[in-house]
Amino acid sequence: MKTALLVWGILVFAGAAFGQASSGAMGLNAEPIVYEFQSHPGHASQMEMGKHQDIMEQFTNVQAHGVRPLWEAAKPAYVVPLGDSARMLKKEHMNAKKAEVVWTN
Repeated sequence: MKTALLVWGILVFAGAAFGQASSGAMGLNAEPIVYEFQSHPGHASQMEMGKHQDIMEQFTNVQAHGVRPLWEAAKPAYVVPLGDSARMLKKEHMNAKKAEVVWTN
C-alpha cells in the first residue's frame, strides 16, 4: 500500500512539474484576448496661459558682480598617487613589528 501511494504521488508531482497538470477540468485557453482602449475625443488646442503663481513665500533676488574665475579663487588639492601610497604601505608593512609567539598544536 505504501509503495502504491508513493508511486501515485511521484506520478502526480512529476505531471505537475512538467506542466501536465491543469487547473480543474479546464486546460489553458488558446484564444487571444483583445483589449479595446477608450479613445478621448478632446484634441490639443491653443489656449491662453494661466495666471502667474509665486511658489516661494519669501524671495530675495541675489546678484553678484565681478565673477572671478575658478583658477584664481581655488587652489588645486594635491592628491597622493595610488602607486606612491601603495609603496608607502608596503614599506610600513615590512618595518612593522612581527609576532614573537609561535603556536604549536
